[in-house]
Order: sequence, then C-alpha cells, then structure tokens
Amino acid sequence: MKTKVLSLLKKNYPDYVSGEEISRQLGISRTAVWKHMRKLKESGYEIEARSKVGYRLIQTPDRLYEHELTALLKASVLGKKIVYRETVGSTNELAKELAQKGAQQGTVVIAEEQTGGKGRMGRIWYSPAGQGLWFSVILRPRISPVDATKLTLVCAVAVANAVREITGLAAGIKWPNDILIDNRKAAGILTEMSAEIDKVNYMVLGIGINVNFNSKTVPADMAGIAMSLDEQTNTKISRIDLLAAVLNNLDMLYQDFTQGKFAAILSAWKEMSVTLNRWVKVVSPNTVDEGIAFDIDDEGILILMKKDGSMKRILSGDVSLR
Repeated sequence: MKTKVLSLLKKNYPDYVSGEEISRQLGISRTAVWKHMRKLKESGYEIEARSKVGYRLIQTPDRLYEHELTALLKASVLGKKIVYRETVGSTNELAKELAQKGAQQGTVVIAEEQTGGKGRMGRIWYSPAGQGLWFSVILRPRISPVDATKLTLVCAVAVANAVREITGLAAGIKWPNDILIDNRKAAGILTEMSAEIDKVNYMVLGIGINVNFNSKTVPADMAGIAMSLDEQTNTKISRIDLLAAVLNNLDMLYQDFTQGKFAAILSAWKEMSVTLNRWVKVVSPNTVDEGIAFDIDDEGILILMKKDGSMKRILSGDVSLR
C-alpha cells in the first residue's frame, strides 16, 4: 500500500493530491494515508503536506528500493525477485546462500553498502554506502560448465551498454570483464558457479560499479586506478536508472545467449574491447605471459600472440595493458 501511495504522488508530481483523493482511490482511511506518508518520510522521501490542499512529493531519496527499481524494469527474467539490504558482507556470498536454498533464476541481490566486497583474484572491492552499485544476479542456465566463461562476456557487454546509455561515456571492456573509461576501472564483474561435470547448477554474477564516489574516501591503493562515473560527467548520476539499465540489458542479452546468439554478443564485445591488438601482460595463478592480444575465440578465451609468433590460449588471468 505504501508503494501505491507513492505511485499516486509520482503520478501527480509536481502538483498536490489530496488525502481524500488518495483515500478514495486506494480504498483506505485518511488515518491510513497519514501513516503511509509518515513511513515514506522515514524511508527518505521528502513530502510536503498542506492543510486543505494535500500532499506533494518534493524529492526521492538516492536509494535502490525494490519499488523504485521494478517501476523501471522491462526484463522478463531478471528482477522477478529482488533482495534488498542496507548493508551486507558481500552480495555474491548472500546470493550463493540463496541459490543453494533454491532461489529462482533472475533473483537480484542489492546492497547500499558491502563491508566485505570481493573482486577477482581475491581482491577486496571497495563498496561504500550510497556511492555505487553493488549487486549480484542468480542465473540457472542450461549449459555445460565449459560454456560458463561466455556469460562473463555477456555480462560485460550489458554493463558497458548500460553505462553508455545512461552517461554517454565511451565505456570499454578489458578482457574478460573490467569496464574502463580512459584506461581507468569503473566497474568489475565477479562470476562464481556451482556445477557438476555436465551441468551448471547455478551461476552468480557479481557486479560492482563506481557511480558517485567521494574521492577523498578512496583507499590509497586505488588512487589513479579506479575511477567513478561522476568524475567524467561532472554531475551526480542516478544509481537507480543505471541499475535498471544494466538489468534490462543483461536480461535481453541473456535471452539471446540462451537462444544460441552468442556470436552477435561476442562481436559487440570485440567492438568495445580495449584489449585486442594491444601488448598485454597476463598474470595467471601459475604463469606470467606477455604478447599481443590477438583475438577472443568463440568460447570467450583470449588468444595471445607471443614474441616468437606462437599463439597461446588464456583461459583466465589478470590482464595489464601496455
């Protein structure tokens, strides 16, 4: 009911809507209307009340509330179930717990803040409250585990597309899944999976996007490497709009992927790549390789041309651009 009250306020924005009209349309008492207005204010909504005139929405809080997100979603798979937390250790860890308990495909776990955010290669992902997007998506694709790498690339294309749509910035992709702007990292993706020999039980795609960072709070080891989208646009970016854009793009591309249209997605990935045709250094758990990032094959694997002209397939690793 609180969501319905909010919807009426938004529908009439910037005008007032009387308590009597809200009561009539929603079939609730005037006292109930007042109580819902109080709850909305407690949630951060700025609402003006004038005697004999009614209520008017002044400002919406910068929060990733479920009712705000669902109003923007066009997805058919993603966002059917949304789990929202003010603070969580890691959205990926929570998503894995839910997946193990049978959470449906398309469940999205969102947090305003992560206290133990995770990046690739065991790194910590800095996730301050209200300054970025920290969320995870549960998928249950009917694919072999060897094809799971492709979904990371699918997700990278979705994030880059969304950043471009909302900010106008020329977001590029560094293999396999970092989103760069002017060679600085704006977003990253951590893919985790539960699988058997011949099938995937579930996949969790963890996505972190630096949206409106307070540069004074960024850890020293991130200075000059990580960047925030608002630095480039010189304006505060709507986190809820960007989140919806990512989910809508990912939903569309995921459906294409499940319908066997990965080739088109890979082509889009290559068009946005900042890795291909550059000299790179790839640090893997047991090896360090250098060479030209020659291509990405049909399985999403990096093909490296070494100094001697030989080709090496890189399944995973940390890429540094030279």
